[in-house]
Amino acid sequence: MINQQTAAKMSSTEFVTKLYQAVDARSIEGLAPFLADEVYFQLANAQPLHGKAAVLDANAAFFKSIAAMSHRIDNVWSQGDDVICNGQVNYTRLDGSHFAAPFATILKLHHGQITNYLIYTDASEL
Repeated sequence: MINQQTAAKMSSTEFVTKLYQAVDARSIEGLAPFLADEVYFQLANAQPLHGKAAVLDANAAFFKSIAAMSHRIDNVWSQGDDVICNGQVNYTRLDGSHFAAPFATILKLHHGQITNYLIYTDASEL
């Protein structure tokens, strides 16, 4: 697990890789250190969430709604505290069926934590 000081020293590619390792592990404990207390989060066209507790609760519920997921990161771009990545997310539904979709994520960082977390994908078939 990472801490805020470690995250602040990572390259953008390493930060995104570690973030998605925690997400793919469906680990709330692994995700938490990446998020600022005042984080703003929006997944696709779902209602935006404000605050670390709300984001972690929503992710915990989402993690329970699927059997597994994995992200393939194709590209990472960064400029200052802004990081963008894209790739493909692969889901395994609770019934064992699979679904894949392209995604793009835009992150705004402050002192190694995410303050703005926007995920663009079509998860409507989940």
